[in-house]
Amino acid sequence: MRIERQFVFWTCALLVFIGVLLLLRHILLPFVVGAALAYLLDPLANLLIRHGINRLVAALLIIALFVIVFAGILVVIAPVLVDQLAALIGKLPGYLERLQALVADPSHSWLIKIMGGTSGGNQGSLGVLMNKLVGYLTDMLSTLWTKGEALLSLLSLFVITPVVTFYLLVDWDRVVSSLDSLVPLPQRQTVHGLMAEINKALSGYVRGQLLVCAILGVYYAIGLTLAGLSFGLLIGVVSGFLTFIPYVGSLTALVVSFAVAVAQFYPDWTRILIVLGVVLVGQFLEGNVLSPKLVGGSVGLHPVWLIFALLACGYFFGFVGLLLAVPLAAAIGVLTRFAVARYRASAFYTGNGPA
Repeated sequence: MRIERQFVFWTCALLVFIGVLLLLRHILLPFVVGAALAYLLDPLANLLIRHGINRLVAALLIIALFVIVFAGILVVIAPVLVDQLAALIGKLPGYLERLQALVADPSHSWLIKIMGGTSGGNQGSLGVLMNKLVGYLTDMLSTLWTKGEALLSLLSLFVITPVVTFYLLVDWDRVVSSLDSLVPLPQRQTVHGLMAEINKALSGYVRGQLLVCAILGVYYAIGLTLAGLSFGLLIGVVSGFLTFIPYVGSLTALVVSFAVAVAQFYPDWTRILIVLGVVLVGQFLEGNVLSPKLVGGSVGLHPVWLIFALLACGYFFGFVGLLLAVPLAAAIGVLTRFAVARYRASAFYTGNGPA
């Protein structure tokens, strides 16, 4: 009966949590972002406190530094990204026509074999494929926007989020202590152990993956720009941002860079191979140096499970769901491993209980 009561309690708590998310999803963005920033910046605040700085002053210094750096990056990079995006949208039809003509050219037998069928059929197939791809991306972005239109308010992000982050940084220890006091006393030790595992998995993945995203974004942006690729900065920044989702960032960098390079440089295969080399070197660094060193393999977040969590949370909760997907995936992973361990130790599994 005790186990049944615990199961009912935590199931009800989970259902209430999901219900609150669904009910308040249109106003949660600044608070979720603020909580995420406070979680990420709390170790820095603790470091300053250990050096004799008051927590209030430490929070003020951290928020001021963060706002200055973010605003500086926004002022320097945002106008360039907007210009490149507008130029890419203007040139996209011409790029697609050139790629279609390249695939449809009868002299490119190797492309015809890859695409299958006749050259005329290839051109139609490519056109249909491009239309479906554009339609899919449009629908996905439209879904995220309509589900999170109110969440993406610039006012809430740039005004409310710093305030939320500041207050949470100041009161972080008190908030954690207050939540801890609500845990039932018989389960407190178990919950502490589970929360420690969740924090280890979450902090290890998020902080490491953010560093990987930043490093790869800078590398792709500089490398593709120096390679002479049009919109190299835009492609690099977007690819670095999408690296947070396993394989998506790498695939985006490879496919988009190669397609733009072919449309821009063909038949100069030397320039195309240089662009391809930049991307492949980045993927090698990510898979063999950055991810193993910064993220590690012991965080317990399988790429397939993480991709599913991102897609599911993004579909149901919009942009806020994308922010909550990783912590929820980490928590569910830890709880699942805990439940499996308890099951294997149970009399039902071992058969050592009463007949």
